[in-house]
Amino acid sequence: MKSDVIHVNSEGAGVESAVKQAEAVAAFKSLDKKGTIHLILLTEEMMGMMQALTGEKEADFWIDDKDGSFRLHLLAETLMNAETREKLLSTSTSGKNAAAKGVMGKIRDIFSRIIEPSDDAVPTIYAAGWNSLGVADYNISIAQAAATANDPSFTLDTIWSLNKYKEFAQSDESAKEEWDELEKSIIANIADEIEIGIAGNKVEMIIYKKF
Repeated sequence: MKSDVIHVNSEGAGVESAVKQAEAVAAFKSLDKKGTIHLILLTEEMMGMMQALTGEKEADFWIDDKDGSFRLHLLAETLMNAETREKLLSTSTSGKNAAAKGVMGKIRDIFSRIIEPSDDAVPTIYAAGWNSLGVADYNISIAQAAATANDPSFTLDTIWSLNKYKEFAQSDESAKEEWDELEKSIIANIADEIEIGIAGNKVEMIIYKKF
């Protein structure tokens, strides 16, 4: 099943419709009260992040599922190319001070940096969630990127993973602040995984949740 695609922007357009779409999906899939609340909360968190982006940003939102495994998608265009991608993934030595606060703050910052790449230093703490793929792996066709909107089995070239970030926070003694943020985060405690990936001129965030 794939829901309707809702066009949203950072100024709030489409946000209410996206939440209603989550409610409709929960009803159609006969989720129980807890499942319905969780699906709506995940949508609200994703929309809140979208609205917190600086400037006028636009994206498409939809939900699909297979055998009770749901995916919430947020797909936007990016100016990313192989050179800026390499620069992003190389990170910097600027430490934690430049990193956004909170789990959703960090996810929003990463998503924003990919949508609109710049020469700003990337905090090294973000590297904890990178899937370090070579620049050659970047060259996924735009046709494939467009296919993700119609093919629930399509997987983007994932470059950041919440679960990889969790592994770092659990295992590294210097990451107490990051672990505290994860423990307090609604989305980190409800979502099974969050991935950010790129393909061609698209950047996509996917939240995974199995009921």
